[in-house]
Amino acid sequence: MALIVQKFGGTSVGSIERIKNVAARVRRTRDAGHQVVVVVSAMSGETNRLVKLAYEIDPEPVSREYDALLASGEQVSTALLALALNKMGAPARSLLAHQIGLRTDRVWSRARIESIGSSVLMAALERGETPVVAGFQGIDAEGNITTLGRGGSDTTGVALAAALNADVCEIYTDVDGIYTADPNIVKRASKIARISYDEMLELASLGAKVLQTRSVEFGMKYGVPIHVRSSFDESEGSWVVPEDATMEQVVVRAVTYDKNDARISIIGVRDQPGVAARVFDLLSEAEIIVDMIVQNSSHDDSKTDLTFTVPKADVIEAQRLMERVAKDLGADSVRAATNISKVSVVGVGMRSHSGVAAKMFKVLSSAGVNIQMIATSEIKISIVIDEAYTELAVRVLHEAFGLDAAPA
Repeated sequence: MALIVQKFGGTSVGSIERIKNVAARVRRTRDAGHQVVVVVSAMSGETNRLVKLAYEIDPEPVSREYDALLASGEQVSTALLALALNKMGAPARSLLAHQIGLRTDRVWSRARIESIGSSVLMAALERGETPVVAGFQGIDAEGNITTLGRGGSDTTGVALAAALNADVCEIYTDVDGIYTADPNIVKRASKIARISYDEMLELASLGAKVLQTRSVEFGMKYGVPIHVRSSFDESEGSWVVPEDATMEQVVVRAVTYDKNDARISIIGVRDQPGVAARVFDLLSEAEIIVDMIVQNSSHDDSKTDLTFTVPKADVIEAQRLMERVAKDLGADSVRAATNISKVSVVGVGMRSHSGVAAKMFKVLSSAGVNIQMIATSEIKISIVIDEAYTELAVRVLHEAFGLDAAPA
């Protein structure tokens, strides 16, 4: 008998019929002799509907109330699934964050989990019940409802698996696993059977939408095996697990992209100590996440250009802040661009193989793709390019690194 945490995304519980299908799957797992804890997202489209309602009242809603509103979507799907399970003769109990003691900090809409109580969940399991837990939400030290950000139900699922010392966390979604590239762009992309935490963490942070970044961080920190599977069939999915020796044999595991970044450049800023600190302190205070950073010499030896990327949703605020600090620093101008895309290749095999960057740049050059920015780690290379060339770049890199699957 295993203890399994099963997390179901919004499309999996998007209708009453699909909720009944999820209940049947959970029932089959129980009937196989396993203990099951279920985590659910809001029904597909529900969170967007709630966001729209909030903005119809106030384009800048109060953060506390905004989180309280958005968290209500999971309460609905949690109760509906518990009803379906009980109707099938599988005792179940719906539980919200405050009922299991899922505590977070108070960073509204991006809260981080600080602790989880396991006693309520274990007691339900000992009674033969299936706990059905609302994903995406938590409570802070004062009992305020918080939310974990889009995709936060993945984090809830893996965090619960860690707290309960579960054997596996199964993430059920509308795809049947993790692919070497977006199958909508690369028709010959193939499903990855096993991928390391490090590789998946890079992919998740670089635009792959299968798993939320913090869920992978929890899995890696606590050694929780994550199995990404389809809600609509019984096929084996993709396993996210610790790295093993065979994984280094594959130089590049996958190619991914992200169109949700914007580029900001401060032109002609004084080249002296403390300038970068002032710029990024200001962005940090505004809770704007900075990704790629490049500083290069300007036409004037006493000045430099500082360029970085931020989420596209934050570009207006970031530009406003930079224009303010640029005046103080005596910079020439601030420029922003939203028509960019970040394309990345990822693989733990890069640690032991040379020439990956050279090959990547040569392939892109041959395809007529100009590179604007470059960032690297020991297992990834990311570039910023014009958004119009995204799909071309992904396809040529996927083929060049031998990831194209044989045609079916």
